[in-house]
Amino acid sequence: MSAVSMILVGCSSGSSSPKSASGNAPGKSSDTISWALPPATVPNWIWPFSPISDFSVTNSEMQLMMYRTLYWYGDNGKTGVDYSLSLAKKPVYSNGGKTITIKLNPYKWSNGESVTAQDVMFWINMAKAEKTNYAGYNPGQFPDNIVSATTPDSSTIVLTTDKAYSQQWFLMNQLSQITPMPEAWDMTSATAKGDCSTNESGCAAVFAYLTAQSKDLPGYATSPVWSVVDGPWKLSSFNSDGHVTFVPNPKYSGPVKAQVKQFKMVPFTTDSAEFNVLRSGSTLDVGYIPTQDISQVKPANSAPDVGGPNPLSKNYNLEPWFLYGFNYFPINYNNPTVGPIFKQLYFRQAMQSLVDQQGILKSAAKGYGLPTYGPVPLFPSSSLVSSTEKSNPYPFSIANAKKYLTDNGWNVVKNGKTTCVKPGTAQGDCGAGITAGQALTFDLPYASGQATIDTAMASLKSNAAQVGITLNIKSEPFNSVTATAVPCSGPTCTWDMGNWGGGWVYAPDYYPTGELLFATGAGSNSGSYSNTTLDKLIEATNVQSGDSVMHAYEDFMAKNVPVIYQPNYTYSLAEVAGGLKGYQNNPYGAIKPETWHY
Repeated sequence: MSAVSMILVGCSSGSSSPKSASGNAPGKSSDTISWALPPATVPNWIWPFSPISDFSVTNSEMQLMMYRTLYWYGDNGKTGVDYSLSLAKKPVYSNGGKTITIKLNPYKWSNGESVTAQDVMFWINMAKAEKTNYAGYNPGQFPDNIVSATTPDSSTIVLTTDKAYSQQWFLMNQLSQITPMPEAWDMTSATAKGDCSTNESGCAAVFAYLTAQSKDLPGYATSPVWSVVDGPWKLSSFNSDGHVTFVPNPKYSGPVKAQVKQFKMVPFTTDSAEFNVLRSGSTLDVGYIPTQDISQVKPANSAPDVGGPNPLSKNYNLEPWFLYGFNYFPINYNNPTVGPIFKQLYFRQAMQSLVDQQGILKSAAKGYGLPTYGPVPLFPSSSLVSSTEKSNPYPFSIANAKKYLTDNGWNVVKNGKTTCVKPGTAQGDCGAGITAGQALTFDLPYASGQATIDTAMASLKSNAAQVGITLNIKSEPFNSVTATAVPCSGPTCTWDMGNWGGGWVYAPDYYPTGELLFATGAGSNSGSYSNTTLDKLIEATNVQSGDSVMHAYEDFMAKNVPVIYQPNYTYSLAEVAGGLKGYQNNPYGAIKPETWHY
């Protein structure tokens, strides 16, 4: 997904950005805060138990406002666990690390019931029963690695695992998946009570009911299910076009309560449409400036979360929002026709050599962002980033891309059609499953609405044509791309490539290991990549702490390019109204508007 680590060096909140805006809200009322959604991206799944097609930062933002995860990750612009905002206290490990005891803080649901250990068991039972329907699932890990889960009292959960794991990893990437669910959700119909919270075998019927309720977007705001929240907000209205209004949860028992009467999400089809509204300075309290409307490239070597000159400084402060993640697009290894091509390392090396990351960052992105050379974010700087990843194994080079192909059985035709002329599996042949005369032609849908991504895709198409690769690029709504680029198999598994524009934010896997994205059979392994060596490297990061196991994993990822890396753009060039207090950028994509006020 959202796609995130605490024990890393904290990043700044962008406080060094120019701060010239002042005065009252540009919005309609200081009692209402309006926040612009990313272009062509709207929330469409309310239940935190999300399938991969709906596993997005935007959905997570909506969900976390109402339904808190067991632990809160990231705050004040820093990576890490914030226990002061968490439903539970710091976990205690015993029994050689295999027993984890969790004590809940005293939180309440909006219907007056306490958040209890049984609500945690509700999630665990659902995760066990319907794990293949949850995008955060990876075979062999949570909940498979939980041997037993007990509730000695209403505020205590005791988990026993099948072996000792890295405590850092278990906190960041396993306990992070748990969102306690209220008894009010344990239903098999509008009138029939379920028993999933106490009985795993009862979860199938509850899953079916909650899934149906999740698909009923017009009913979100009035639903007796979704109106039971433990977060600081609840829905007042929800429109499937993206217009969403929240009001404070009067029963919220957490430390920071909402300070305005309404919070509104406002959708836009394109970044240009949003900018036209933002520029008027009269309706949006927090928006974003498209990179094409930045007149000057930001200063070189400045941190990703520090802004440059701000054309809207009269009314807004520029607070670049850089997420802890990496940007890539998947390729479908299970596609019956082109999957065999994607399985050839030389082809992936050629494709990666065609991505002009530095050129795109300097021109289209105006310096806002960083290149991606592997799965561990280059910012904030930390010892987790290996020298191999920093060095960029596949710099932009048309000549190198051509050589990778010609050395392996392809007749390269510039601005034409490159075809396989040496089918077979010997050295210098095209590789297993590739037929004589097969051409390098692929469909590549990408997320619409952002000029920077339009430019990047046009650049890649042009570069690919230089070595006879045809990319049929087409812009589509974000939700359409994510719904198509999912794990699949068989004759209907026909998508080629898919670029939803933002890659992955490390959430709910906050430590930057690869089990959720690249392990064989993982729930968010969109392209169905599978490699036994990589599986072992990933497993090592789960049971051992420290830099060396992380470096071995990321070095493999950097050299073997299982996905196509692309620039890691600043998620949002956030423009924050002058006078708005309490605004913070969360490195994992969460928003906390309960702290925002005038």
